[in-house]
Formats: sequence, structure tokens, C-alpha cells
Amino acid sequence: MATGTRYAGKVVIVTGGGRGIGAGIVRAFVESGAQVVICDKDESTGRTLEQELPGSVFVLCDVTQEDDVKTAFSSDPLSETIRRFGRLDCVVNNAGSHPPLQWPEETSIQGFRQLLELNLLGMYTLTKLALPHLRKSRGNVINISSLVGAIGQSQAVPYVATKGAVTAMTKALALDESQYGVRVNCISPGNIWTPLWEELAASTPDPKAKIREGTLAQPLGRMGQPAEVGAAAVFLASEASFCTGIELLVTGGAELGFGCKAAQCSVPAGASVIP
Repeated sequence: MATGTRYAGKVVIVTGGGRGIGAGIVRAFVESGAQVVICDKDESTGRTLEQELPGSVFVLCDVTQEDDVKTAFSSDPLSETIRRFGRLDCVVNNAGSHPPLQWPEETSIQGFRQLLELNLLGMYTLTKLALPHLRKSRGNVINISSLVGAIGQSQAVPYVATKGAVTAMTKALALDESQYGVRVNCISPGNIWTPLWEELAASTPDPKAKIREGTLAQPLGRMGQPAEVGAAAVFLASEASFCTGIELLVTGGAELGFGCKAAQCSVPAGASVIP
């Protein structure tokens, strides 16, 4: 695999980096010349990617467990990031989940709370602990949000709420950290073909129909690929030096134009937009 120089000499942490969008981001940064720490609670996928990609290091980490996150940044010998590389330039907060589609009355408060812990509070915890290192390097944070945080999605109130909060948090943090030269941006994907998308489609009565629905939601006529989100992340980290607080849509145009959104439509509006 050829290694580029767009982010050579830099150190990046990617949460949820073992598969899907996270793995696409890890690959893109490794190909740009960066050293990448893969944080994931799934050791098998993380170790497999580590072996595949020279320049990457796997750290077992569940972002909802503060002690796990602290391990990645403490100055003791267990630290895989600072101990190995001595610096940190970019944090990509990608770890998250999209529960199966549910009407509001089918959701639980406990489920909502757990989703908040993963999709929002986990991002905040990691970012807060990383900031002292990012300030030293004048680095940057990239949060992975979702298109539906801006446009909504049927049968996904908790998920949409967490992703809308991620985008809002990005803007607020960008203001606070600008005095230190730390940029904070987010990427909002639309339909990206990942194992999660495939699993969610498989849980529906007609998976093929669900995949076709997701494919046709974009004017470009296809779903995106994890590598395309990875390319966007490398751009924000390496070249978008005058961008902070922005939401970069990687959606194939799914948000464009009018559509049938009334209750009489056979398909709930936005039901297919599942990054």
C-alpha cells in the first residue's frame, strides 16, 4: 500500500475504528502517512485491521467507560498513544450506534440513555481528555454526526436527537477551542454502505427492498463508501485549515429536493437514511 504525505508525521485516534465508516477513516489516514490509533471495543476487528495496516495500533476501548478512555491518554506505561508517539494531532469521534427503527411508544428511557452515553457523552469524554494534547499540537477534532441530525428521520427519535446534539456540540466546542488554535468540525454522512447498514436492512421484512430504497435516496443513485468518509476526514484534518465549526455533508445529495413526506406515502420520510 502506497503511503502519502498529506498527514505524514501526525498522530490520529479513531474511535469505533474497527469496521465500517471507522475502518474507512483509519485506512484513509494511514494512506495519508499518519500514525493511527484504532480504538474499538471489538478486539477481533480491531486487531485484524491493525495487522492489515502498518502504521496503525489497536487499543481496546469502550468510549462509554471513562476508565478505558483515560487509559488511552494517561502518562503511565499503559498509554498506547502518548507513550508510543509522544503527541496527538487529531481525534476522530466515530464510535456510535443506530438502533433498529422504532416508533416513540416502542422506545425505552433506558435505551435512550444508553444511546446518549455512546453517541454523545462518549465523544465528549474522549475530546475533553484529548484537548491538552491537541492544544500542544494545535490539532483538530472531527466528530461523526449524521445527515438525519439536520433533516430528521422517521422512527428514530433517540438517534436523531443524539446526532443533532453532536453537530451542536461541534459548533460550541469550535468556539471555545479557537483560542488555542484547535479546530473542531463534524462530518454528517447519509447512506454509507457498512456492516451496520447491512444488519439493519436484514432486520426488516424485505432486506432487498430496504437496500434499494436506501440506494435510490441519493440523486447520485448509489450509497456512499466508507473510504469516501475517510477522504473527507483527511481533508478536514490536513487541508481545511480555515474551517472550524463546520458540518461537512457526505450524502450524495440525499437532502436535496422535495419528496413525498405525508402519512399517505408508502415509505416514511427519511426512513432509509441510516449511516
